[in-house]
Amino acid sequence: MSRSVRARATLPMLSMLVMATSGCGTTEDSAAANAEQDSHSRFLASLSAHCGEAFPGRLVLEPDGDTMLTGTELLLLHFHHCDTEEVRIPFHIEVVETGAWDSSRTWYLMRSGNHLELRHDHRQPDGSEDSRTWYGGLAMGGGTANRQDFASPERTAAAGAPVGWRIEIEPGVHYRYGTTHDGAYDWMIEFDLSESYATKVPDVWGAEDGPSRIPGPP
Repeated sequence: MSRSVRARATLPMLSMLVMATSGCGTTEDSAAANAEQDSHSRFLASLSAHCGEAFPGRLVLEPDGDTMLTGTELLLLHFHHCDTEEVRIPFHIEVVETGAWDSSRTWYLMRSGNHLELRHDHRQPDGSEDSRTWYGGLAMGGGTANRQDFASPERTAAAGAPVGWRIEIEPGVHYRYGTTHDGAYDWMIEFDLSESYATKVPDVWGAEDGPSRIPGPP
């Protein structure tokens, strides 16, 4: 067989090899994307397992100088709204000395295209949006049905290391939420999911009005 004939015969074989290799990469990428989306679906399902219920919690970890909580407050988590695309979780803080509730915070866990996203809805007592609201970020990697890490693009850029939030849930056991720096908690609260809160759950400030979904400062 002449060189030109051999070359012509080889070209289709090379084309088939390139197509096969390309298809392999595409298949692997598609499988990874599907696995990530599946973990996000299972995570939202884990959150939804307690939909409609509320649970008491406590402060577990805080950095020196942090003044948001003293450890004496009653913390209350409420799985308020759940569907396959979005779960809303109000977080209430009761000052034990006065019995007044701070019902300004709601965590939104939701699908954003092919990603999972965490956003924080913060309100004033009159229901209006706080100046610092709707900050958050996308899930980092696939995560699992029981744990997802979310990165803040702005905080990560400023720190030079991954900075964001982590949520862990084991239905019937516990729910943990906290801020993270370079893969470790630096502030964390935990809720006992073994027995639901029997008293009436307070109303969320501004619950009748949906968030504008316009991010404020990170």
